[in-house]
Amino acid sequence: MKFIFFVIYFSFLVMNLIFCLYKKYLLVMLMILEFMMLNIFFFLNLYLNLLSLDFFFIMVFLIVVVCESVLGVSIMINMLRMYGNDYFYIFNMV
Repeated sequence: MKFIFFVIYFSFLVMNLIFCLYKKYLLVMLMILEFMMLNIFFFLNLYLNLLSLDFFFIMVFLIVVVCESVLGVSIMINMLRMYGNDYFYIFNMV
């Protein structure tokens, strides 16, 4: 069980590193965020199953993740229609 938690933690750290390195494209950032949320979902699932707690929080978490992904995709589509590319560095916000 400790190995599984270590793998989840290590993969989360690797995803954070990839997220910090590839800040150029919005699509890559959205995909990494979704993988991070999937990783957190696996961790919550294992943790709540280990403690024999209710899984209601996982459903709320999944609803928030879906809303976040839809919002990110809609922002990306709006950006593609306005600017013609998905470069994130054109906004000078970073």
